[in-house]
Amino acid sequence: MTAASKLSFFATADGDLAYRDVGTGAPVVLLHSGFADHRVFDDQIPALADDFRVIAPDIRGHGFSANASGPFRWADDLAALLHHLDLGPAVLVGLCMGAAVATDTALEHPELARAVVVSGAGTSAFEYADPELREQQVRTAHLLGAGDIPGWLDRFAQGVAGPHRTVDQVEPSVIRRLRELTTHTLSKHTPGEHNWLVPLDDPWSRVPKLDVPVLAIHGALDWPDSLAMADRLVHTVPNGRSTTMEGVGHYPNMEQPDQFNEILREFLDSL
Repeated sequence: MTAASKLSFFATADGDLAYRDVGTGAPVVLLHSGFADHRVFDDQIPALADDFRVIAPDIRGHGFSANASGPFRWADDLAALLHHLDLGPAVLVGLCMGAAVATDTALEHPELARAVVVSGAGTSAFEYADPELREQQVRTAHLLGAGDIPGWLDRFAQGVAGPHRTVDQVEPSVIRRLRELTTHTLSKHTPGEHNWLVPLDDPWSRVPKLDVPVLAIHGALDWPDSLAMADRLVHTVPNGRSTTMEGVGHYPNMEQPDQFNEILREFLDSL
């Protein structure tokens, strides 16, 4: 069975959005990182599906979902999917870009969010001050703009490892899986194409009103800016807390899935 054959598709005015829909119970939405797709959560979906209804979408332009041909917002796409499924409020769990999608949705459509879990980011107003990370992003953007996918993948792998490790120090299967997922998403796009994403205006100013439980799961070896953004979120909301997983970087759910799943389940059971 191929990955696509496991998916359902939600028809929108700008193409189909793909998603996994597994299990029964209270809804939990898993939102993947940039350039990847729902398969980032392959170790979480079956672990949660025994007790929860797990929705794992491919964000527009990623994985098996349609590319945008006009303006769109992450929060509106996710809200449309949850309304289509007659679900909500749900626990929104986001990794990096997915954290931004989760927070945007909780701010724009608060009736759909029961709680928020973030890892590697805070809101969609990304804040980067670390010169090493900024240089990393400039180089990867240049490679992507030039259509140098092999070079981009090498730089991306270093981003996965973080600033404290070499790529060789990360479990090879994690790097291999992420390279496969990102290659699939990149193959859907052309260098220099227009970015139709409409950003949410000044989300940080609205975060203090985000009155749902918020958990940040940190990978101790992640980039300092990624940790800082997630920390800022949990320290700004009325009901936020964080926990740290040692020995892992930007993808704690892939590097140590059992520990990540245990932390997530404990949070879900506390709601």
